[in-house]
Order: sequence, then C-alpha cells, then structure tokens
Amino acid sequence: MGSPFNISIYSNDSATAAAAAFAAFKKADELNNILSDYIDSSEINRLSATSGQGMYVKVSLPLFDILQRSIEAAELSDGAYDISIGPVVKLWRNARKTKFFPDKDSIQSALQKTGYRFIHLDTIAHSVWLEKTGMRLDIGGLGKGFVAAYALDVLKQYGFICAMVNAGGKIITGEAPPQKDGWLIGINAPGEKEEILPRLLVLKEFSVATSGDIYQYVEFNGKRYSHIVNPKTGIGLTRRRNVTAIAKDATTADWLATACSVLSIKKSLRLIKKFSGAALLVTESRNGKIYERSSPNFKNYLEKHS
Repeated sequence: MGSPFNISIYSNDSATAAAAAFAAFKKADELNNILSDYIDSSEINRLSATSGQGMYVKVSLPLFDILQRSIEAAELSDGAYDISIGPVVKLWRNARKTKFFPDKDSIQSALQKTGYRFIHLDTIAHSVWLEKTGMRLDIGGLGKGFVAAYALDVLKQYGFICAMVNAGGKIITGEAPPQKDGWLIGINAPGEKEEILPRLLVLKEFSVATSGDIYQYVEFNGKRYSHIVNPKTGIGLTRRRNVTAIAKDATTADWLATACSVLSIKKSLRLIKKFSGAALLVTESRNGKIYERSSPNFKNYLEKHS
C-alpha cells in the first residue's frame, strides 16, 4: 500500500522465524493485491468499476470484512472516516503530482460521487452494491492496520507470540519480549520526520496508529494541505496535527487516528471512550509551539520514568 512493512520477531530459531516472516509478507502481498487502489487490477478497483450499475457483486472474504469494518467506522465517527472518499482523494493525489490546486467545481463534482450510505452490503451472499455512478473506494485510512493484523496472525500460527508488525506506522504488537514490559514505540513530533516525543509507548497485545501530514502533503499559496481529506468538505486538512490512537485492534486504531484528525479534539475524546482500553494523543504545532491533549488513560501506555 505504498509504505514500508516491517516485522520483528523474538526467537532462538532463525530459520523458522524467517519462514514465518516470509509467510506473513506473502499474506500482506495477497491482501495488497485485493485492497490497494493504486493497483488497477486490484479487487477493490474492479468493485469500484461496477458502481452505478444497479447490481450486487460477490467479493472475497477479506474485502467484505474490511468493507464491513469501514462502514462501522463511518457510522461511529459520523462520517469523519468515509471509505467512499476515493474520487476526492484522487484529485488531491493529482494535485501533489502537478502542484495545481483542485478547483471548487472539481471538488464538488467529486463529492457528488461519495457517501458511505450508498454502499450496500449483503452479509449472507458476501456481495456489495455501489449505488452511485463513479464511486471509488479508498481504504487508505484503515487498510494498513487491517493488513498488519492479518500478518501478526500468521506469525502466531507459526508459534511466534512475541512479535510486532509495523505497516507504515500502523503497529500491532504481540506478547512482550522476554524480561520486558512491552514493545517500545516512539511517536513523531508534529511535522517532524526524525524527531520523536520524549516518552516512548510500551505496548503488548495492543495496537497504535499515528496520522499526520509529515510525509504526504501539498502546498498552495503558502498553505499546507494534508493528504488526509475532510469527507464533508473535500479539502485536505490544513492544521499541523498528529493524532496517535491506541486500541486493542489494529484496524480500529488505524481508522481512529484518521477520523480524529478530521474531528475536533472534543469530539475525538468523546469517540475514543466508545472503545475499551483505547487512548488518544493529539499534538498540534502552532506558532512554533507544540500543544498536547490526550485522553486520561493515555499516560498508562507511556514508559515509566526511571
């Protein structure tokens, strides 16, 4: 899905660990060929091509699973996460390449092709009907977490419970390494590729995802627009915000980080309460200063001061 994919395994058996990692990478490649909208022949793109044709299309179990998760995410976030935003995202991807800002008419035209409520799922037949013509599905806001979870499951099937999978910053952890409280994970400072916040996360059997505009953005007239698009306005986000979401499930952590980038901090903190054990950290860079807001339990996942 256009991001680095790293696997860490604690083991005394390097040969078996290598075989397990190979199988996990293979599973990630299989899912990428199903879910990536960057691949013309992917299953999700073939599904998008049937939009507006008034028919249900049978899809694979992984695609149906992620579509169900996406609709749930859209409903819980009141549309702040919306898998149907593909037509608008395509405009912004082109803008990053050409350096031309999408005009108002183009954005409005693209928005007319969106709306998660126009995605219909048949849970018995595992089939999908995309009601609007020109719909284009984009699972970028939760796909990496989804794939990372599948990869960790493969490692566990090989017997490796002390493992971690990092899919482009969407991380899922297994059991803690020997004699450790958990896996140590750094959080990028807002707008910084190399600098991390002072205290590390310590996680085991939990997931974390961070969303922001560190790597993907475009600038117009001195204003910076993130690759994360507000589904209701069709405009890339302009605030310099990093959102780190922790959740038991990697897919949930991934979409929460995306949705809470769009939502106000107040609504984000309200949303995170819906998930047992979930936590949130929002950092914003304003006038050279970093401002932080977090859910009360976020500190429970931080490395203890020595």
